[in-house]
Amino acid sequence: MDATAMDGIAGRLAGVDGLYYPSTFLLTTPPPTAADRKATLLALLARDAPLFLERYGESLTPSELAAFDPLAADYEVGWHLRRLRSAASPPGASRVRNRRRAYLDRLVREGDYFSEEAMREREPYLHHEYLGRFQDPIGRAMARPGERWSETLMRRAEEAVIVEKIRGEQIRRGVDPSEWVGGGVEEAMEEQEEEEEEEESEEEESMEMGEKGREVENSSENPSATEVVESNITRDEGSTAGTSKQTLSAEEMEDQLEQFTSLMQQKFLSGEDSEHMDYSQIDNDEMLDDHWSKEANYDAEEKYFEED
Repeated sequence: MDATAMDGIAGRLAGVDGLYYPSTFLLTTPPPTAADRKATLLALLARDAPLFLERYGESLTPSELAAFDPLAADYEVGWHLRRLRSAASPPGASRVRNRRRAYLDRLVREGDYFSEEAMREREPYLHHEYLGRFQDPIGRAMARPGERWSETLMRRAEEAVIVEKIRGEQIRRGVDPSEWVGGGVEEAMEEQEEEEEEEESEEEESMEMGEKGREVENSSENPSATEVVESNITRDEGSTAGTSKQTLSAEEMEDQLEQFTSLMQQKFLSGEDSEHMDYSQIDNDEMLDDHWSKEANYDAEEKYFEED
């Protein structure tokens, strides 16, 4: 990408009021100057063009978007360029966009379609890039309080499918094997499963023989499955492939979740959720137009009272 174009884009956006910046940047002392904002924008543009387009693409002019064309071979850059340019499509498409936006608002209010777990199931690799690589993968393999063993096994099977999808995408993208997701998790799951099965067998034998005293003794002498797995994780700490190498604060994780959610919502609006949504029903639902009529009336009332 041309350096002059990058400098021009960052310089213009630095003067745009209300532009998004990470909260950690805005809370610095003293407050960031225009030069600081430009430097931050330029650094992001040079480091991560897809993220730059996700955050600021809607504020770019057509000529500024054209400056990204040399990077369009990259899947994410190309996807953002298509999305942003489709937003400038003929007026006939505006009704469809409005209906999808209204339906999106309904999904946010009334369901869990945009919950983190639901989004992770639809886009495992994107979730991993934004959040998963900063989270503890072992926790997803552990048995949960009150959970039946059959439920644990079912959840683990589903988790294995997701991990395989993430790893497959990492291989396709040429990610270094040391960064592959799932390393060490399978061993922890197998370790816990073996311990659970052993404990169940011992309990059945004790109940049949009526040796309750021995059952108590065994429980005190043998470590629990969780303790064995945690011990195994401690031994492997620092050498396990695919685990998080960086820890983010709660505030930073919240920012990552917001970015991931925004991207998933944009994918929905762009029609890329056809595997999970029937867009023909959404795009042809005239009842969704009422949403925008109510919005327009509300805005008119607000403007009236402000002027009054």
